[in-house]
Amino acid sequence: MLKLIGIETYYGKIKALHGVSLEVLEGQLVCILGANGAGKSTILKTISGLVEPEYGTIHFNEKRIDRMDGEEIVRMGIGHVPEWRRIFGELTVEENLLMGGFLLKDKELVHARMEEAFQHFPILKKRKSQQAGNMSGGEQQMLAISRALMLKPKLLLLDEPSLGLSPLLVQDIFATIKELHNAGTTILLVEQNVNQALKIADYGYVLTTGKIFLSGTYDELLEEEKVREQYLGEGKYNRRAKVWSG
Repeated sequence: MLKLIGIETYYGKIKALHGVSLEVLEGQLVCILGANGAGKSTILKTISGLVEPEYGTIHFNEKRIDRMDGEEIVRMGIGHVPEWRRIFGELTVEENLLMGGFLLKDKELVHARMEEAFQHFPILKKRKSQQAGNMSGGEQQMLAISRALMLKPKLLLLDEPSLGLSPLLVQDIFATIKELHNAGTTILLVEQNVNQALKIADYGYVLTTGKIFLSGTYDELLEEEKVREQYLGEGKYNRRAKVWSG
């Protein structure tokens, strides 16, 4: 569904991505792992047209998209939930969802999509008329994901959905991501929470200083010593639980 070939992206004179190549197959949940500043968010921004690559190509369903603007890319079926949510704080929950469905002309369809969002996150229905900026970080993350789902994207880009959330809310968010994936949504997930991400992913890439230096299935990555040392600490791998323990 998605293929990046030799992507190089710059911020001014600073090179953020160094020849990044990766693939996402239809129906997969693929994660990109790495420390702060590794270039994970830049990959998603480059895919969704927020920044333009200097070199390389991006193909979505066999069509080249690396020179398209953001709205064209959204219309093709790519939804992006950015880092730190980026919801419209002064608008209500309902208004944020309407913004997410801006391409939909059918009011009944808009209402149906909104009800689907409320099924995923019932708390949003209770907060429907509340200003989004007054909600908790976890509720705002639920809203950001729901806003992206209003257009039923073929590919959902999730940037650090667990960032700044309590452990209990992290569990809830990852349960929802897994539920979306099981329902057929193709997902490209950027995360620092390696254990949680790899437990639900089909395939993963590990990024360091703008370059991919490891990739593989979750079992392959969890068994990789470099991943253990840099992201999980020393310990023993529990295959059944799919976690490293100290």
